[in-house]
Amino acid sequence: MSSTGAGKGIAGRGKSKGTKSVSRSQKAGLQFPVGRIARFLKAGRYAQRVGSGSPVYLSAVLEYLAAELLELVGNAARDNKKSRIIPRHIQLAVRNDEELSKLLGSVTIASGGVLPNINSVLLPKKVAKGKDQIGSVSQEF
Repeated sequence: MSSTGAGKGIAGRGKSKGTKSVSRSQKAGLQFPVGRIARFLKAGRYAQRVGSGSPVYLSAVLEYLAAELLELVGNAARDNKKSRIIPRHIQLAVRNDEELSKLLGSVTIASGGVLPNINSVLLPKKVAKGKDQIGSVSQEF
């Protein structure tokens, strides 16, 4: 008997040296890890059993949310003439988007600050021309 591996035959047992394993993320065309999310779903004991499509779907949803958020945050950073994203940009992007603000309504972003907003009651009143005299008459009483 020779030790060249001829004993395996051509029956298709085992992996041949030419094929490379393809991850579930690559099969689904995703960047987020499907296998890791599947592991978390199983370890979290959210259900007795986890289907094969659920981690793929959840990965796709998380990837979409991350891409949407990154696009808005990148725009906020560019508007502030910065090339680096800081928590302030995340806060501005989330609070200016209606749907993301609803999703992350109860979330506090550290070092995010607040939206610039001045209540209209606090703004100085505009004085119309010609009506200055009427206002001064009431002061004489």
